[in-house]
Amino acid sequence: MFIPWHDASVRLTGRWSRLDKDESDPHIFTKPTARFTTTTAAGSYFEIAFEGHSIVLLFDLGYLGQPFPHLWIQLDGGANVEAPVDRYLRVDAGAPGRHTLCVSYKGGMEMLPRWHQPLMGAVSFVGYRADKPAALEKDERRIIEFIGDSITEGVLIDADFDSVSPNTIDQFNRPYQDDSAATYASLTAKKMNLRPIFQAYGAVGLTRQGCGSVPRAGLIYPWVFEHVPYTGEKPDYVVINHGANDRGTDAGEYLMRYEELIDMVHDSAPKAEIVCLGAFCGAFDEELSCFVSKLNRPYVHFVSTRGWLPAEPLHPLRDGHMIAAERLTEALRTLFLL
Repeated sequence: MFIPWHDASVRLTGRWSRLDKDESDPHIFTKPTARFTTTTAAGSYFEIAFEGHSIVLLFDLGYLGQPFPHLWIQLDGGANVEAPVDRYLRVDAGAPGRHTLCVSYKGGMEMLPRWHQPLMGAVSFVGYRADKPAALEKDERRIIEFIGDSITEGVLIDADFDSVSPNTIDQFNRPYQDDSAATYASLTAKKMNLRPIFQAYGAVGLTRQGCGSVPRAGLIYPWVFEHVPYTGEKPDYVVINHGANDRGTDAGEYLMRYEELIDMVHDSAPKAEIVCLGAFCGAFDEELSCFVSKLNRPYVHFVSTRGWLPAEPLHPLRDGHMIAAERLTEALRTLFLL
């Protein structure tokens, strides 16, 4: 039988569209009956509880550009399997009974449009086919949100993929090179048993737009993508890592935009603890530390990353992310006694 994405057997985590358009105004989203749910933020995932021998996932390919985004697919907590998104993806459970499937957006091509329609770098989940849906176990973990740029997104974690096309544009390799699940952010959430959500896009900064025409950080926070508000669960902790892409701007403008983003986060999630994580390249480290101290808000904290990682490569590889995750986990546990 077919079960739609908004069935109770499906749980969305992250920045997914959850509402449908009002026919009278294409910019108003009111009805939770859309044919599919869409995300453009790597690390967003969904879980499905079902019964049967197998499950078939259905995706809408829409205006997707080649190469398609890659997914991580995990059945019953086993090994993760990487696969490009496709119209149908079948997972053979190997035995009847109740099963749980987890599917996350691993990574994709940064340069494809991911904010303005038509979306060409998105994952759009329609629903699934199985014998019947099952009840999901509750996930009562606290939520941690990571806001950042390409490092937080997981760009170039694996650099050992050569172009196999006569066109040597490196972007064609990105679904293979990028991995949201191997970032300092994902690893930290796992170490701390927190449920992660992400809003991180390559080249985005507090003062500049990023790849795929994604606007600067202060303009995108309340949204999933253009005209689609984020209506999901609120975070308990928010970690902001911006600065690497703002190095060409004045510190005054950088800090002004930082306060703008902090205000947006606090307005959206007033109970959240906010961590201003220094840029791994060291940009604005002292300025940000002084700013947070003078801001004097008890829910805003500064964590310096000075000395955590070498200056090169700018995008840490897997071992670099592991080191950063160890340091950040230690810092967060100290701050919040977790």
